[in-house]
Amino acid sequence: MYARRRRRYFTLMAICLALFISAWAFVRLWSVPAAIGMCVVAMVIPPLAAIVGNRRESDDRWWDEPPDDEGGGAP
Repeated sequence: MYARRRRRYFTLMAICLALFISAWAFVRLWSVPAAIGMCVVAMVIPPLAAIVGNRRESDDRWWDEPPDDEGGGAP
């Protein structure tokens, strides 16, 4: 569960770095507006990666939930 979220986060961040580096390494030689567009897209990815990395999944136990075996719920 945590490994899956971590893998998604690092995948998004790797895409962000690849966009940013490739934009100014070689795309700017052909088209500066395209390089700027790539940087704008790369700028949006880190907040999305943080949201994806911290999103609760259905099988996650949250910090304020009692464990299922305690029986603290209603009868």
